Parts: sequence; structure tokens; C-alpha cells
Amino acid sequence: MPSEKVLYDVSDAGVATITLNDPDTRNALSAEMLAGLIAAFGRARDAEDVRCVVLCSSHEKTFSSGANLGGFAGEESLVHKHFGSERFVGLFKLIGELPKPTICAVRGHALAGALGIALACDLIVASEQASFGTPEINVGAFPFMIMALIYRNVPRKRANELLLLGERWSAQEALAAGIVNRVVAEEEFDAAVTEWAGKLAGKSPVIMRLGKEAMRRQMDMPFDDALDYLRAQLTLALSTEDIVEGVSAFFEKRDPKWKGR
Repeated sequence: MPSEKVLYDVSDAGVATITLNDPDTRNALSAEMLAGLIAAFGRARDAEDVRCVVLCSSHEKTFSSGANLGGFAGEESLVHKHFGSERFVGLFKLIGELPKPTICAVRGHALAGALGIALACDLIVASEQASFGTPEINVGAFPFMIMALIYRNVPRKRANELLLLGERWSAQEALAAGIVNRVVAEEEFDAAVTEWAGKLAGKSPVIMRLGKEAMRRQMDMPFDDALDYLRAQLTLALSTEDIVEGVSAFFEKRDPKWKGR
């Protein structure tokens, strides 16, 4: 369902832009916000004309401040708080399993649960003013919901530092730690995101889908099992029309015309 707190738009190039749009709360991850994100990513997943998804914020200084801490000490029953956290699980899985490439465009602070959402995306482009952190420990909480994503993206000792100290990292520190793919000047930020989104949207959708599924599934496999699985995926890719078109276009020195099959 449409939500004023989560905007959705698709360009002619096949790039779906999902925008966090609750500036009064610094895009706090409320139940409504999470439901809107789940709906938007589900819409992008099912839309045939969408080739790439960009997640961004309408707030100039904050991507998202994370979950609403007031809910931790609220009067809602413990079981309902437990059920509420399921939205984070559903969103992380939805983004991770999306058969289309995702870019998180971070301008400003990406804190707590918002860092988890960013890490669930395939690529992160940050402005020089961006910062990242898990400040939960400073208020007597802990970033349990995003820990699995952090340890799958950040070297263990750096991840420990992030979780235990609760300090905020600059965009450059996040780049050095492996959280961010690219840091650009504020005046170049939108152009950099558009450039990468356009490149991703221009790839074969069927090969991208096969590749993204393989990226996710092989990650936690034993090495020998991963090799067997990836060999099978290569054989499957070789059966597509797009791989023939791509190779033909390369030798004919022209742009490929993907059929998506």
C-alpha cells in the first residue's frame, strides 16, 4: 500500500527509487516505516520493468536514526515487541533475496537498524557527510537484529569495535572497514548514485537474477559444495539466450539487446 513515509518511483531506465520520507522523526524505523519498506521492495521485486533498486532518504542530514528507542521501554507486552521485531527479519531477507541489484545511497547518518538495512543492500554509496554506527550499547541496548549482517560485511575485530564501543564512524572510516563501497563529495553524490544505478539496470536481468541468487546461497556453503553449486549455475547460465547475445555483441562491438531469457 502507498505510504507517505516511504515513496516509490520508477525511472524510464528501469531504476526503482525507494525514499525514506519521515523527516520529523529523522526517518525512525517505526512499524509504519518498516511496513512501507517491505511493500516497496516487494513491489520492485514483482515489477518486470524494474532492473535496479536505489534506497535513499529525503532528509539532507539523516538517512535514518534507526528504530524508535521509545518502543524499547514502552508498555506494549513483551510478546508483541517480539512479534514487532519480525518486520526487521522480513525486510532483511526480502532485500537479500531480491533478484535485482540494490544500492543504498547514504547521505547523513545511518545508525542502528538503519545500518542493517544499508548492509542488506548489495552496494552502498555514501556522501562525505555520511556517518555510520551502532549506538545501542550507549543506552543499555544491543544491536542484536543487525549483528548477522555486520559480521557478514565487516572483519570480526572491526565489527567487535563497532558493536562494543558504540562509536560513530565517518564515511571514510566506514569505507576502510568495508561497510561502504564508495565515498563521494556531496556535490557529486546524486550523479554517482545515478551512474551506478544506470550501469546495473543495463545488465541482463536473467543473468543478474542467477548471479545474485548464487552470491547469496554460496556464501555459507562448505567450499566443495559451493564449487559444485556454482558449476551447476554456470551450466544454467549457458542455457540462456542472453549469454549468447552478450558474447555476440562483444565480438560484434555493439551494445547487447537483452531478452531476459
